[in-house]
Amino acid sequence: MLAFDAALRGRARGHLDAFAARPHDAEARRPAAVAVVLVPDDEGRACFLLTRRAATLRAHARQWALPGGRIDAGESAEAAALRELAEEVGLTLGADAVLGRLDDYPTRSGFVITPIVVWGDGAAELTLNPDEVVRVYRVPLDDLDRPEVPILVAIPESERPVIQLPLLGSLIHAPTAAVLYQLREVVLHGRATRVDHFEQPVWAWR
Repeated sequence: MLAFDAALRGRARGHLDAFAARPHDAEARRPAAVAVVLVPDDEGRACFLLTRRAATLRAHARQWALPGGRIDAGESAEAAALRELAEEVGLTLGADAVLGRLDDYPTRSGFVITPIVVWGDGAAELTLNPDEVVRVYRVPLDDLDRPEVPILVAIPESERPVIQLPLLGSLIHAPTAAVLYQLREVVLHGRATRVDHFEQPVWAWR
């Protein structure tokens, strides 16, 4: 069992400090940020937060997602990730909770997502915004290290492999799957694995 403790925080910070996150020029895409939040569960296991988006959302309804959204004008990716975290699941954290960045991921729907890894100490109670999130899960980081993770699928519409993560009895797709796979590789194991080449399923291209 991977514990949520000071040793994990130091390990994550060290791996992120040594990792050169790769940016992408937004160009015609819109900048966005997601919070990759490390939290404990009731057993003290190290977990990350994963949400199920509300059915009433105009875009990407019911999809699995990390807390996040568009970066406002003049706002840093870190500030946007923390703001969206507070707005979506009621977890308010300061800038000192930020551990580092992962690679930008350009999406088929027109965004460049910057993942911000956050230490979510004190995340005992979460208050969901029902307009955006129907449920939030604490998924053990150990689940990312199972031998069946990840699944790579070939599709005729692209030369790039589609990445899937079997979690919570479902399949998580990119961009969320790509970010979480890099979380495993970089934060847990210190491996500078790139993920921006992984494809999204065709239904996510809209």
